[in-house]
Amino acid sequence: MKYRAEIDVMPLKALLDPQGKAVTGSMKNLGLPGIENVRIGKHITLEIEAASKDIAATKVDEACKKLLANQIMESYEFELFEN
Repeated sequence: MKYRAEIDVMPLKALLDPQGKAVTGSMKNLGLPGIENVRIGKHITLEIEAASKDIAATKVDEACKKLLANQIMESYEFELFEN
C-alpha cells in the first residue's frame, strides 16, 4: 500500500533561530508589530510503499533520524496518509 508522509522539521525551541529572528524583525518594519517569535523550519512530503501503516511510520521515522532532521538542532513530527 502507498502512504504519503507530511513531515515538519523545526529548530529546537532551546536554540536560537536566526531566520525566524530576522523575519520577526522584518514584521515590525512592515507595520506588523504584533507578530513575534517566528520560527522557520522545513516541510517535507514523501511517498512510501509499505505493507502497513506501522511499517511506513517506522521507515519515515528512520529517514528523519538518519537524513531529514539533524537531531542535535532540530525536532520533527510527521503524519501518514493513505494514498
